[in-house]
Amino acid sequence: MRVLLLGANGFLGRYVADRLLADPAVQLTALGRGDDADVRFDLASGSPGALARFLDAVHPGVVVNCAGATRGGARELTRHNTVAVATVCEALRRSGCGARLVQLGCAAEYGPSQPGSSTAEDAAPRPGGPYGVSKLAATELVLGSGLDAVVLRVFSPVGPGTPPATPLGRLAEAMRRAMQSGDGELKLAGLGVQRDFVDVRDVARAVHAASLSAAQGVVNIGSGRAVRLRDAAAVLARVAGYGGALHELDAGPTGRPAIGHPRPDPDHAMPAVYPYPDGCGSWQQADVRTARDRLGWRPRINLEESLADIWMEAACRI
Repeated sequence: MRVLLLGANGFLGRYVADRLLADPAVQLTALGRGDDADVRFDLASGSPGALARFLDAVHPGVVVNCAGATRGGARELTRHNTVAVATVCEALRRSGCGARLVQLGCAAEYGPSQPGSSTAEDAAPRPGGPYGVSKLAATELVLGSGLDAVVLRVFSPVGPGTPPATPLGRLAEAMRRAMQSGDGELKLAGLGVQRDFVDVRDVARAVHAASLSAAQGVVNIGSGRAVRLRDAAAVLARVAGYGGALHELDAGPTGRPAIGHPRPDPDHAMPAVYPYPDGCGSWQQADVRTARDRLGWRPRINLEESLADIWMEAACRI
């Protein structure tokens, strides 16, 4: 089976590439903007016709799209997360390859959830920020394309390679700095939110399973368990061997703390209740029964192992 992987150099894409390459039945071609891609192509600015001609030449059986942007303004997010997916869908419609499309979506498409609930695929999407909006628009393009396609809505991916700009990445860096300087206490903020963390290697397994399956529509990929960031911080301290005290800072009058370095926001007189950057409120937890039933997939790697791997990378910078 020939697979065309888009976004092979991103946090998720690197592990998806490793997983696909481990399957001897897979012939992998990577397409991206970097010099190390097999084929250089910018999905945000390239034409569907040019991509369709490449698809006809390579003739993949599956196209996996891990490409996209997680940060930036609304215009940039729209270009990389929505326009790029429109290009992929149109190219696949024009091409004669008949490839199946596996699109990586995200839990930010759902927006805030009721605390204590598990979000299933039929929940009404209510994204709380431009990132979620851009990813939801991409999902709607895929679902309305008429292609053989599945969208994997990935909840909060963690593990080795976790970007330092993410909450857990910032948490590990703050702990590294504390240990390096010998600080006996670590002051943190914004630890009250709860998220469904799923290891990036389990996400890669789900992509592999989706590539081989006939599942269509939306499929949630998560652990099925919400964890409070406060508890994740305690686990990280244990695996890091940090013996200092963890003090949680109050959100203050603005309600907009950031882990490790709270910043006041004078433009907000009223409190912003949920400071977590994905626009999903205080709680998210995936209902993962569809992934189990339609993909035969279950998460295997627990959060402690994921955090230990995040810490190993941070510790190398001490």
